[in-house]
Amino acid sequence: MRQGWTGGSYCLPGLFVKIAVRRAACAERSGYMDRTDRISEEIKREISFIIQNELKDPRLGKMISVTSVDVTRDLRYAKVYVSVLGDENDKKDAASGLKSAAGFIRREVGRRVQLRYTPEIVFELDDSIERGVYINKLINDTIRDNRRGTDAEEDNGRDD
Repeated sequence: MRQGWTGGSYCLPGLFVKIAVRRAACAERSGYMDRTDRISEEIKREISFIIQNELKDPRLGKMISVTSVDVTRDLRYAKVYVSVLGDENDKKDAASGLKSAAGFIRREVGRRVQLRYTPEIVFELDDSIERGVYINKLINDTIRDNRRGTDAEEDNGRDD
């Protein structure tokens, strides 16, 4: 078996997968992933501010929330997850409004966040807030039903 030199350590030819995993772990420990997380949060803050305060598109309602932003490691692309509270027509209108405003938002983000490259922004609809509201409603209904059942059992116990 021959050994090769890769990235400062000797390895056997069949162990390249382990090396890739180790390099990713080293990058994560060294703060590389922390940097992309910090940039994602900064972009999220700026995009939220721009959507709420600077866009004048009538298709965009007041109930739009930026839930998260995923930036690629090379900082070329940013996937922005947006939650729109409303019916399906409101969501479609908001998606088309955000898509048409993506260039303006990218330019504004580029002015506010000092990066070598301003990431290309891609908007994705996220229904996590609506799912949370629905789950909260189910929990409240279950608690209410349990209280009614407990009250009914207490009333039956008093009659005996």
